[in-house]
Order: sequence, then C-alpha cells, then structure tokens
Amino acid sequence: MIDIKNIREQQSLIQDRLSKRDKSINLDNIISADVSLRELTKKLNDLQSDQNQQSKEIGILKSEGKADTSVFEKLKELSNTIKNLEAEHRTKSKDLKNMLLELPNIPHSSVPIGTSEKDNALIRDCESKKEINFSPKSHVDIAQELDLVDFEAGAKISGAGFPLYKGNGALLERALLNFMIDFHLKNYNYTEFFTPFLVKPDSAITTGQLPKFDEDMYHIEKDELYLIPTAEVPLTNIHKDEILELSAIPKYYLANSACFRREAGSYGKDTRGLLRVHQFNKVELVKFVHPDSSYEELESLKNQAIKLLDLLELDYRIIELCTADLGFSAAKCYDLEVWAPGEEKWLEVSSCSNFEDFQSRRGNIRFRDENGKVDYVHTLNGSGLATPRIFAALLETHQNDDGSITIPVALQPYLGLAEIK
Repeated sequence: MIDIKNIREQQSLIQDRLSKRDKSINLDNIISADVSLRELTKKLNDLQSDQNQQSKEIGILKSEGKADTSVFEKLKELSNTIKNLEAEHRTKSKDLKNMLLELPNIPHSSVPIGTSEKDNALIRDCESKKEINFSPKSHVDIAQELDLVDFEAGAKISGAGFPLYKGNGALLERALLNFMIDFHLKNYNYTEFFTPFLVKPDSAITTGQLPKFDEDMYHIEKDELYLIPTAEVPLTNIHKDEILELSAIPKYYLANSACFRREAGSYGKDTRGLLRVHQFNKVELVKFVHPDSSYEELESLKNQAIKLLDLLELDYRIIELCTADLGFSAAKCYDLEVWAPGEEKWLEVSSCSNFEDFQSRRGNIRFRDENGKVDYVHTLNGSGLATPRIFAALLETHQNDDGSITIPVALQPYLGLAEIK
C-alpha cells in the first residue's frame, strides 16, 4: 500500500510513475477523499474539545448547585452530533483505505517503460539451445507414453487443470521439490516452513491478492477462507503486526506448498497439459530485509533461480518486466523463462520481485533501526521453482530418440534413476 502522506506530498511524481503502469490511474479521487477525511477529523477534534470543556463547566456548576436542564440538553445534543460524525469518520476512513488498497505499487525508476508485455526487456538471452536431432515431442505426449501423468483421471476427479501424477511421474515431481528445497537450505541460509494452505482475507490483503484479484482465488465462503495461490501469502504474514529488531533481519523463509489458482479469464490460453493448471506445487522464497539492501537481495534471488536452472540443465532466458506488465504489488520484477522444444515456446518458471514497503505497510510489518526509529521492512519473493512447467521443460529438453528421458546429474540422487523409460 502506498503511504497517503507520500501521495499528499508527491502527488505529481507518483501520478506520473503510476501512469506508466496504467494510464487510467488517477489520484485526484484519493486526494479529495483524504482532504475530506482530514477536514472531518479536525471538525471532530474541535467538537470533542468543546465537549470536554462543557463537561468541566457542568461539573463546576453542579458543585455550585447552578446547573439546570438546559446545559445537560446542550451537552447531549453535542454528544449526538459527535456520535454521528464518528460514524461518518469511520466510513470515510474505510473508503479511503479501500481506495489505497486498489492502488498498485509504484514502479522503481529503473523499470523499463512499456504498454504491454512486448515491451519487456530481455536481460539475458539463451546463447544456444540444446540440440535435438529428431522431431521433439510435447511433454503431454511424453508423459502419456511413459505413464507419468494421467490427465484424464485428474479431470475425472476434479475437472480440467488438475493433473494426476503417477508412478515415476509422482517420483519425479517429489524429486524436483526435494532437490530445490535442499539447494536453498544448504546454500542460502533459508528457514523452512510448512504452512497452512488456507488463509484469512487479511492475509491475502497483506500480499496484494485481495481485494484486487478476488476472482482468481478459490474462496471458501462458509469459513471465509481462501486457498493460497502461493506460499508467499502465509510466509509474509508470519510477521504481520510485528516490529522486528534490527539484529533479526534479514530473514530468509522457504516453503513448499500446493498452490491454487482459478485462472479466471485465461480460458483457451496455454491450457494444454501442464502449462496452465489450477493446482500445482512450488517452492516459494520470501525475504524480509532492510530497505537499504533490498535491491541487492533481488539480484541474489534472481541468481539463485539461475543456478537451479543451470543444475537442471535447461535452456533459459531472463526478462525484466516493463511497467505495464509488472505485477500489482511489485516495484521491480524479473521473470525467468525456460525453453520447451516440444511446445516451441518459452515458459515462465520463476518470478523474482521486490515489493519494497508495499506489502509491509499493508501487513504492518516493521523493524527498529539502530537509532530506535521504527520503519517498514522491505519484502521480496521468488519462485524457486514452480514444478509444472519445469516438469514439462525437463521432459521436452532431456527426451531421447528412443522415448526415454535422461535425468540431469544433480537430480539423479533424488530420483534414484539416471533415466526414465
């Protein structure tokens, strides 16, 4: 959430930056709501001061036996006026907060300016793709021929977009997750969590999924809970409404979880096989850091994902998202995409984002600096990695002419196999 004080003091600058995201964003309504609320606050404060003064005067009159009914009626009338204005104040405060919650984060000044994903910047291209000397198959065909994924059974159980991994397919999925978890725990000082998959609305508000993207989330209305779209949501909310000591940051958190996404509005878009599913597994990384180091931490997060892709022997490229394609909560974001030779397309497998203080303001996550001043931490998150597209790219990249799959060397100890056939 953007600080209303910053909007008040730097409206022109913030308007300009947000317009580079979306030209329809207009801060005038927020400024008007803020002015109205502050005027009402002043009026309330003045009336409450009058109320206190009148109460003191009535106390003196009563002690002197001079109070009559008129002074009590006047005080009662003032009290009723204050009560009505307090109700109006609560409504206006809520309305302003809701307007701020709908406002996306301010893009960092280094983010490329653009109007669509076509304007994303290619930071690092794939120098040369792995050579395949035969016509590569799609992961869908490979998975079915090797009996790794039963798409029909998954659809029978839950509907389209819910793959059922089986046999060596289930083993490969588990091996990928364990490999990625161990990689981060052994090399980067993460603390592992196993989080709830259901969260309160306030938790999703903290990370920015609500209220903006309610339609994309699975909502259990009876219990007023949401299935998580990523473990970023529960991990970030671990420190909601807390003040961390300076010595306690940075904090690096990791969780493997199932992720659930309705993918509203994506009908007919990359729905084949494992490319766009409603339930999938992902190793999520979340950082709580000092504001001064958050962009160094973003580069570190990106490099961790790169090393994983190198170990999995996949061809990849790195994209920096432009202002128009930037995620709602992000100030800056890198996407890592792997090449799927069977599908003949690039697949996003990791997003690494710096949210600066956008999420921490929404969740009231703060720290105390060396001078005792309390400020908001910066939060970051990255995928390390999401398995469906990694699974698909791995099958397509490491397929052999005889129909078998060669397992990358780093993954073999987790699978107990050098190939699947």
